[in-house]
Amino acid sequence: MLARVPLCVQCGTTQNPCRCKVVGPTLAFLAFVIAAVVEWPVGALVYPFRHIKGRRIMSHPVSVVYPRVSSAVPF
Repeated sequence: MLARVPLCVQCGTTQNPCRCKVVGPTLAFLAFVIAAVVEWPVGALVYPFRHIKGRRIMSHPVSVVYPRVSSAVPF
């Protein structure tokens, strides 16, 4: 059985001459998954006691990790 590597493609960007990004969004997706595996259970444990803090912890992979990693790699 062959292992599949997730590939994410973002077209229409102005960060490079090809106007498509593959490496940045793919690395960002992998970083998002790793951060989510750690932060979502922690956020779920914090949420019953501190609602706003729990929501902020659970939204961190989406709002901070993915955009920073995706924009850091221009291709």
